[in-house]
Amino acid sequence: MKDFIIARAYFLGWTLIRRMPEKSATNLFLWLGSRMLKKNGRSVKRLRSNLARVNPLLQADELQNLIAQGVMSYMRYWRETFRSPDWTRERILSTVTVSNEHLLMDPINSGSPVVVALPHAGNWDHAGSYFCLKGAKLVTVAEVLKPRALFEKFLEYRQAIGMEVLPLDSNAFGTLLERAQEGKLIALVADRDLSRSGIDVRFFDGTARMPAGPALVAIRTDSPLVTAFVSYTPSGIHIQLDAIEIPTVGDEDAKVKIVVQRCADNFAVGILKNPEDWHMMQRIWVDDDFVGRS
Repeated sequence: MKDFIIARAYFLGWTLIRRMPEKSATNLFLWLGSRMLKKNGRSVKRLRSNLARVNPLLQADELQNLIAQGVMSYMRYWRETFRSPDWTRERILSTVTVSNEHLLMDPINSGSPVVVALPHAGNWDHAGSYFCLKGAKLVTVAEVLKPRALFEKFLEYRQAIGMEVLPLDSNAFGTLLERAQEGKLIALVADRDLSRSGIDVRFFDGTARMPAGPALVAIRTDSPLVTAFVSYTPSGIHIQLDAIEIPTVGDEDAKVKIVVQRCADNFAVGILKNPEDWHMMQRIWVDDDFVGRS
């Protein structure tokens, strides 16, 4: 019953926000962001901790201003996620700028595979919508949310964009390999994996743990690997694409470690440039008090 009530409330909110005038929706999420900052709950405290490690020289007031920007960027993500099903094709395409777009469009146009690794930054659904409209056959994975009805709602949302969304389970990796061999674009959020299968990387001032998935798919299918950092602009998003060089010598484990570190380095460049758009409100660094999970 509790899950049913949560899901119904969420769906009602989604419907109401879609029907609001743009200005009203913007004001609502500004208010929600202000409430979130004032409450200073676990998510905001974790964001503060993470961004303090990205910008260790910031004064207290400067850090607090950055946190406020980060929370409002996060609120913008949710507002646009709720409202984007009603966006026109023209709005989606005209509000995106891309650096090094050929890194994805060349494989897309030739029907060959490409793997994209990206952090939790900006609005990656907007980026996915853009490339799907440009002809990409995009495949990604998503963690199964609770209640299950929420997962089904997001599944429906991303399928409407044109994505194939695989549930994050034991079958996902094998299916990703198959989809890559079929010449599809594999897009994976890849800046956090605290499980024992995560790869330790040097990230800013410490050791973080990130997933091996993008590197493994690229290596095993001989596909190019690209990182994408999505940041906000006044009218939409900018996507920074950069190629990752995959080693040609060494065993698979060694190659994976090198590739994941190179992805982390690219993520760090994007985060330093647009720290407010990195929506990392969970633990990412492996500290002395960290206890791994299976």
